[in-house]
Amino acid sequence: MTTTTTAAGSSSVVLGGILGAALDANLRGRLSHFITAPDSPAIVLFSPEHRARNTEGDWYGEHAGKWLSAAARAYARSGDAALGENLRGVADYLLSVQEADGYLGTYAEERRFTHPQPPKPLSWDGAPALRTWDIWVHAYLILGLVETARALHDPRYTRAAERIADLCAQALASGIDITTLGNHHGMSATVLMDAALELHEETGDPRFLALARQVLEQANAHPALRLLPALEAGADASEIATGKAYQLLWNLVALVKLCRATGDAGLRDVLERIWQNIREHHLTLGGGPWGGVAHRSREVFNARGSFSPNAYVETCSLLSWTQFNRELLQLTGEARFAEEIERTAYNDLLGAHAPNGEDWCYYSFPNGRRVHTTYWRCCKSSGAMALEELPSIAYTQAGNAVSLNLYGPGEASLVHPRAGALRLRQHTTYPFDGTVSLHVEPEHDASFEVRLRVPSWAQGATVSVNGEAVDADVVPGTFASVTRRWSAGDLLTIVFPLRPVLHHHALRNVQESRAPDGGEVRQQVLDLRYVGLTRGALVYATELIDGFKTEETIRLPDGPQDDWLQVLPVSDGEDGAGIAMQLGYRAPLLFWPYYRAGGREDGAWRLTWLALPPA
Repeated sequence: MTTTTTAAGSSSVVLGGILGAALDANLRGRLSHFITAPDSPAIVLFSPEHRARNTEGDWYGEHAGKWLSAAARAYARSGDAALGENLRGVADYLLSVQEADGYLGTYAEERRFTHPQPPKPLSWDGAPALRTWDIWVHAYLILGLVETARALHDPRYTRAAERIADLCAQALASGIDITTLGNHHGMSATVLMDAALELHEETGDPRFLALARQVLEQANAHPALRLLPALEAGADASEIATGKAYQLLWNLVALVKLCRATGDAGLRDVLERIWQNIREHHLTLGGGPWGGVAHRSREVFNARGSFSPNAYVETCSLLSWTQFNRELLQLTGEARFAEEIERTAYNDLLGAHAPNGEDWCYYSFPNGRRVHTTYWRCCKSSGAMALEELPSIAYTQAGNAVSLNLYGPGEASLVHPRAGALRLRQHTTYPFDGTVSLHVEPEHDASFEVRLRVPSWAQGATVSVNGEAVDADVVPGTFASVTRRWSAGDLLTIVFPLRPVLHHHALRNVQESRAPDGGEVRQQVLDLRYVGLTRGALVYATELIDGFKTEETIRLPDGPQDDWLQVLPVSDGEDGAGIAMQLGYRAPLLFWPYYRAGGREDGAWRLTWLALPPA
């Protein structure tokens, strides 16, 4: 069964706490400074003068569409006049340089996706010798223009996006195979599916659904990609095309939208299976897709079963992982997808973001140094987009039911079919504390359902209304449902017990073969074990140990955990409690929430995983 939920409009949602602070910094920083006008470097790329001489395979044009998407959402939720003016000015300039056939890229005529390119030798990642990101840039432009049209209530921008999609459709109709227009065996071009389906959802026009289907057909036929056949066969995420996390996840976002458009139950099963594969085998403790273990690229999913505390997360993949879960949440209404968004947001996403709103890490390491990336890097725009996803995910409606998906201080103003104007206000210091009080304020008394997400780690959670316990199924990993006649001033409270939890991981290598007699030969040659620490939604990390060590092997005590793993009192103005690990044989190790461990400055060290003695 498919349950479609509707997000609360971002303009009616205010997030507070550390997520709200990140959103405010994003608006003041990246979104207000990186692009401001047609003469901003990332927009000059689209000028006719630059286009005419650009024959190289650059991807930098993606920043325009990403900025439009994030800035439009930020303007819609904030009403910031300066940002709105910049948004309109940049969008109008892009419309002014869109060519008669709909082209709005950065390439010279002979290098455009509308022209067949002669075959060239491919590198390991399926990239032609002369790379092309033309379709990729246009896919982001379509998404950005549609979001701009929504924020500014101006259909001109949607029409410009439609013209791009129509040009893409004409190119494919002429016999061009889209998989020849992108890297990673075509995956960086087949993301056009997502843009086409977004246009279909916006306009209802079947021609954009047809375009998405045609792209998928070509993606399925490519022998090294075989997108849907590989998924249907149960391939591991690392085995699809090159396993490039960012691009594969963006393709999966498109497939969920296609599932929603068509009601294909079989496709839904396939998508939930690959989600489970990624969730179980390819995420850091902080929720980010990780790579970097013994592979030719730093940005592909690690081989299933591999582990290294020094592997890392590309911030771009945090965007597409968040969006994949966003679409699955909208399709199914299931709590597990919202939980993954929250885990990623409070850990790896905040952990890549700097408080100034300008700086981002390209790569984030569970164990390693924080490195802020340079001006042009893709991840700075992806991170800004990912933050702006959060307000519209925090609350959703499905019929008369209202769901809380993300916890933290803030509020939402909704239009409810029974209650009229409905205001929901969260009072909490979550994720640092486990008590969330929700003020329910309907315009008039009404009976309806409020659904509270119960995290999978929240064993023993309780729910009460106006101080009295309610008979609700409070099952970790699901929504607890409270249906009653609500009146203004009702207080709904859910309490999540927060306790430090140890997580064990191992890097193992077992050599397997057969002896001459056919018998199995198995020899374990590597078995390195590690321990990490969480408390509620937060991953914890320590700093450089003893002020200089970048790694440490520890021996865990034998006694009860509460005797040697202690939550510290919170100091005034401090974000969340620290945790002291009292090992007995050395000075205590102090752990802090991962996103701020070691300081949120370039060069700070964080250590999430500590080695254990050999078994």
